Amino acid sequence: MKKQAYNPYLPSYEYVPDGEPYVFNDRVYIYGSHDRFNGKTFCMNNYISWSAPIDDLTDWRYEGVIFDKKKDPICKRDSMNMYAPDVVQGEDGKYYLYYFFSFTGIMSVAVCDTPAGEYQFLGHVRYQDNTLLGKKKGDPFLFDPAIFMDDDKRVYLYTGFSPKPLTRLFLTGRGKLEGGYICELQNDMVTVKTPPVLALPGKGISKNTGFEGHEFFEGSSIRKINGKYYYIYSSDKNHELCYSVSDTPVGPYQYGGTIISNADIGYQGITKDQATTYYGNNHGGIVKIKNQWYVFHHRQTNRHEYSRQTCAEKIYLDENGHFQQVEVTSCGLNNGPLIGKGVYSTHISCNLYSKKGAGSYSPLLIFKSYRTHPYLTQTGKDRENNPDQYVANIRDGAVVGFKYFQFDSLQEINLLVCGKAKGQITAYVNLEEEPIGFVELDLNNQTMNLKIKTSNISGTYPLYFKYIGRGSLDFKSFEII
Repeated sequence: MKKQAYNPYLPSYEYVPDGEPYVFNDRVYIYGSHDRFNGKTFCMNNYISWSAPIDDLTDWRYEGVIFDKKKDPICKRDSMNMYAPDVVQGEDGKYYLYYFFSFTGIMSVAVCDTPAGEYQFLGHVRYQDNTLLGKKKGDPFLFDPAIFMDDDKRVYLYTGFSPKPLTRLFLTGRGKLEGGYICELQNDMVTVKTPPVLALPGKGISKNTGFEGHEFFEGSSIRKINGKYYYIYSSDKNHELCYSVSDTPVGPYQYGGTIISNADIGYQGITKDQATTYYGNNHGGIVKIKNQWYVFHHRQTNRHEYSRQTCAEKIYLDENGHFQQVEVTSCGLNNGPLIGKGVYSTHISCNLYSKKGAGSYSPLLIFKSYRTHPYLTQTGKDRENNPDQYVANIRDGAVVGFKYFQFDSLQEINLLVCGKAKGQITAYVNLEEEPIGFVELDLNNQTMNLKIKTSNISGTYPLYFKYIGRGSLDFKSFEII
């Protein structure tokens, strides 16, 4: 690769959650919803796409807006938001984009001749009698589509939503909310061939299914691997992506396990109280790129769920067809750890928490305040090409962590910080062991370069910084010498 890859792998001003990765014509394309920096709700911007050559996962190219919401006749006002989409290449060679608006419960389809060109509205998914899917008695509430064409050219639509009680109350009478559903489409890509059937159980109907504790919530994604069908989804825990496996595209599906949590909850026994960073909903998919599997998911920033960013990690399929849970890192698409030399922006941190730990950014926790917690934010407005995303509001006991670096005789780290604070920043490669160095600071609403002389460190390690003191500071970047 021409340079190093980080998480998030797109520019720091870009907020693309729900990323679905696909390889078309030797390029990896990312399709997701499109959040706004400091947005007031989910998915406020139009759909865009980014792509990279399979030989260089650092060389991401902005493909521009691929679909303008106003092309859909459902969209009566610009404030309507397009939630998580999915894309499939049809039998005719064209590309079909499946999406929906907010909580309309109507599935839409757009089409394009190229993977990331300008998609044109095609229609709404409907039955042969022109009744919209989702509007017949017994239909599920349509949410987060996944679209899949099998080797025999049969097309399947996956959808479903099984929310928490308050949201469930809001959606009463608008369709079943029991879990993940599957229906087959005709080759016109919009007409229902077989009605939806329940495939993955949601909360409340999972007893004796094997999905207990990891029930379906939202975020359907489907892949075929070695003749098996893998249904990836966001579980009722919200922060994790799980998978299930079947011998057929319509099931029955058996629970497989957790692939990733965006706070490492469940990884090597980590509990919610030990969350490695602030977490919220999760959605994504998996893809194989040159014999390596990856999971694409998203993280939360700016102290809420409305400015999410796409990240990726390597995952590994064992001989039994199982994926083990992986941790979140700063170097997901990189070929190994980051070089232990040079300047790094703090926006690539993968661990971030306060003296009291981290927590959930779920909008349902309306009485939870994160005023005294550190968080990721940026200067400038939405979509300004400004790399100055950073960790803000670091207070007494806060930790910022990065994984992993390959050090070759590490001896010094220079920090760029600003704010009003007095105390000490300590560096670690293991928080359970002695620090490798520290520096005293006394900031009075100013920007300052600080130097930490460290132990002589060689090898592959994480790097953590912990602040002890008064006031608060922003941590912009660090240079490893």
